Amino acid sequence: MQINRMIFTTIVGAALTLCSCGGGDDAQGADNSGQGGGSIAGNTELSFTANTTDLLRNPMNGWVMYVSGSSDPSYFDRQIYLSELGKNVYVRDYASACYIRTGWKSLNPADGKYAWEDPSTPIYKLVARAEELGLPIAFRVVVDGRDQRENTPQFVFDAGAEYWLENDRYPDRKTPLAMDPIWRQYYEKFVRAFAQRFNNAETTAFIDAYGLGKWGEGHNVCYEQGNAITEKTVEYKANTMEWITRLYADNFTEVPLVINYHRQLGHPVSSGKNAQPDSEALLAIAIRNGYCLRSDAIGMNNAEWGYNSWEKAFARTWNYKLPILMEGGWIVSQHSYWNDDKKYRRDHPEDVRQGEFDDSKEARVNMMDFRVGDETESWFKTSFNLVKRFIAEGGYRLYPDKLSLPTAIKGGQTATIGHRWRNVGWGYLPNNLQQWNYKYKVAFALLDRNGEPVQVFVDKECEPSHWQEGNPYDYRFNVSPSVSVGEYSWGVAIVNTRDDNKPGIKLALSSKPAQSGWIALSKVRVD
Repeated sequence: MQINRMIFTTIVGAALTLCSCGGGDDAQGADNSGQGGGSIAGNTELSFTANTTDLLRNPMNGWVMYVSGSSDPSYFDRQIYLSELGKNVYVRDYASACYIRTGWKSLNPADGKYAWEDPSTPIYKLVARAEELGLPIAFRVVVDGRDQRENTPQFVFDAGAEYWLENDRYPDRKTPLAMDPIWRQYYEKFVRAFAQRFNNAETTAFIDAYGLGKWGEGHNVCYEQGNAITEKTVEYKANTMEWITRLYADNFTEVPLVINYHRQLGHPVSSGKNAQPDSEALLAIAIRNGYCLRSDAIGMNNAEWGYNSWEKAFARTWNYKLPILMEGGWIVSQHSYWNDDKKYRRDHPEDVRQGEFDDSKEARVNMMDFRVGDETESWFKTSFNLVKRFIAEGGYRLYPDKLSLPTAIKGGQTATIGHRWRNVGWGYLPNNLQQWNYKYKVAFALLDRNGEPVQVFVDKECEPSHWQEGNPYDYRFNVSPSVSVGEYSWGVAIVNTRDDNKPGIKLALSSKPAQSGWIALSKVRVD
């Protein structure tokens, strides 16, 4: 892991020093000479256009379906009638992942007992159903009981962990003190067990891995009795950020980790027009430890506690360096959003949906949210055009627009492939994440008559995380086949090099992949 940490230290230092967006193509090491897809003697030249309609379920990309930790698994079977399609649709058919926000207590009700091991619990059933449907799961674990219930399990307090009660009328709504050593001891034990079950990139989409403060959103974090702000607060904030992000990073080595970027991050308050002086430094700790970014307030433009100039500037700093995940700030069925944000009209949830979409586009987010209940209903019934637009425009959509492929090769000799790639999404493939460490690579294969790869050639110099919207990225790649004489087809894919070079990223092409996941191209004879 030391190499990965060095990569992220370099990224963090450069971005915080320059405070700028991703550099130009040359700065990112891409070859934009125009030669990759150009004419090569003896090759077949192919051209493609992007498929911008089909849902591509790719990692860290697309819509996220929210499920309550106490939901029945039948929630996955929820349908909504769409008048423009004239039929009911499953929400799950538009989602790339499933997100569960729940309390630590619901996952760990007794010391050494975990809900994911007990088939009678809602969590076990939800996870099982998500895995059955092929929907990767994501979690946020909330520990603060204010405004909710007891989220830290009682056995932790019975062991002597200190807590604060904001309101004596609700004795079960305990807020643990983030610096308390007993509380930390039990939380560390929980995270280790949590990771043993969910540190799996195939079935876990990401972990929202901070979870302190009100609603687990990372603000209004309590360090001392009375939620006091003292001369020790800045020290406590940095200590806690290093401790919790290192804890998750050491245990979740395969799964992306995210944190809410917020101008009051880690502070014992929630609101304020101005950012705390150390908010950016706290986020730098998380990023250095392998975190990427998420906002819980997109579309919420209230000056005191919404998504405003500080958050927008911070997002711009990290565009094309880290992926950003979106959660809409407003729950339109519960809040008078038109009073707090004058750009929205009363009883027009489609205004909020448009505001969320616009902020998401500006931040170049990779993922957007279908929250439970009326929020999801609103997206489908009032703003389905935006659902489709995000599928077409948001996140990353990668495809080769030009290929130059050999038509005949002599075994053992070298031939040249030219390939040019485009990203028609506003986000990027975050192949540079610490947990992924550049595992996705462009590859070509010789396919047999059944579409199965006989030999795979991985272009290690071609880096998909460099690809930004609107730019072509050209490469030339030499291959030397060592297969039996005969007729084959070329195949193309972005493969997962940690999974035996199997296709790992769905391409924005209308051609349907073979059973093996490869896109079959032109014929080639090996002599």
